Amino acid sequence: MFFQHVYDKGLAQASYVIGCQKAKVAAVIDPKRDVDTYLDIAKQNNMTITHVLETHIHADFLSGSRELAALTGAKLYLSDEGDPDWQYEFEHIGLKHQSIISLGNLRFDVLHTPGHTPESISFLLTDLPASNEPVMLFTGDFVFVGDVGRPDLLEKAAGIKGSQEKGAHQMFESIKMFENLPDYVQVWPGHGAGSACGKALGAVPSTTVGYEKIRNWALQYNTNEEGFTKSLLSDQPEPPQYFAVMKKLNKVKRDLLTSVPKLTKLDDETFMKAYQSGMPLIDTRNKMDFAKGFIPGSLNIQNNNSFSTWAGSILNYEEPFMLLADESQLDDLTRKLMRVGLDKIHGYITSTYAWGNALEKANNVSLPEFKRLLSAEDVQVVDVRNATEYKAGHIQGAEHVFVGTLEDNLDKISKDKKVVIHCQAGDRSSIAYSVLAKHGFKNVVNYSGGMSEWEKEKELTVKGNA
Repeated sequence: MFFQHVYDKGLAQASYVIGCQKAKVAAVIDPKRDVDTYLDIAKQNNMTITHVLETHIHADFLSGSRELAALTGAKLYLSDEGDPDWQYEFEHIGLKHQSIISLGNLRFDVLHTPGHTPESISFLLTDLPASNEPVMLFTGDFVFVGDVGRPDLLEKAAGIKGSQEKGAHQMFESIKMFENLPDYVQVWPGHGAGSACGKALGAVPSTTVGYEKIRNWALQYNTNEEGFTKSLLSDQPEPPQYFAVMKKLNKVKRDLLTSVPKLTKLDDETFMKAYQSGMPLIDTRNKMDFAKGFIPGSLNIQNNNSFSTWAGSILNYEEPFMLLADESQLDDLTRKLMRVGLDKIHGYITSTYAWGNALEKANNVSLPEFKRLLSAEDVQVVDVRNATEYKAGHIQGAEHVFVGTLEDNLDKISKDKKVVIHCQAGDRSSIAYSVLAKHGFKNVVNYSGGMSEWEKEKELTVKGNA
């Protein structure tokens, strides 16, 4: 048996290539959209991709299943379980509970494991030449390392009222089936730490059924469904704004993108024409470089592991946009944008020189200045972290406006007072600063040290007084 784990750090998303080396055929489970990765793996191992499997209709990334099928001729094996409103609307081989998929000498048994979504399925793999007992379970967003999939996304991201309580009940029942599997079965989930599809995901890539019985909080409730439901639905992070778009695009027919596009470099005249028309410009530079000088109206989304999430949350999927980026990062940026369906890249510039006018500078403040502002009158302090972080602990008097929904809540930001924004360590507050600057706020300063510096200072003060 051939096995390879493929992991996207940006979205904390896992996909898998499983092959029968004797038959020289392979299956891919939950592929990302830049599918050349899987084609290269298959070629290097002298296998043909014949099967593409999905565990559910994804919300956090745009699946590459149809792209991969179009390039290879592989068949799509997708769930036909769940509610009629949430089933795939394109041609596929439908799977139900206890369906069996053969791949050379390998067998996948399909388990319907609803909870995260109504149609969610898991794949129980048996390597028949080695044993008649199962060896691996591919759980998608059902069971993670140390956590289970949240059931509230259909309600919060897709607007289906009442679905989270139903999902929690389904998850409780699905866990019972999971607990009946042999302890030695390896568990390979669809996400790791950092994903918004759960609240306590572990950082290691895999686990076992037996280990999860011991350590996973969600498997400790036994018959206490009420307590399980309360814990499952509490303190879940805000789903990024783009999740609703992914849910739709992953279930309907859409345009395919079967290769990584090469972006167009914009000359100064072309850039200025697009800029003056109001086309968004995403400045992907480091937050410190952005603060030193940025093109007015540009949005600072740094090219780091969170780039896809914030781009998907802030950009309008119906509008083209431009990038300010170093050419060495273009392939990486394009892939990250592809993975969340942001394909309307008009082009790029490599520096602020294309603007040709005076740059704006971000007004960042140090810890001493922040402390001074805290004691001043007519100052609004805004914490742009997520609600769970804010609830866990925040600076006294700080109001909460999540950066991911800031543009929808500009009315909560004062235009009369001095406004001080902060996050945990300055990345998100740099995004927030650029959003507010784009919308004409001139009274904003950014405490870029954030809660990390604030809490460290407080800890040092306590130790110093001890």
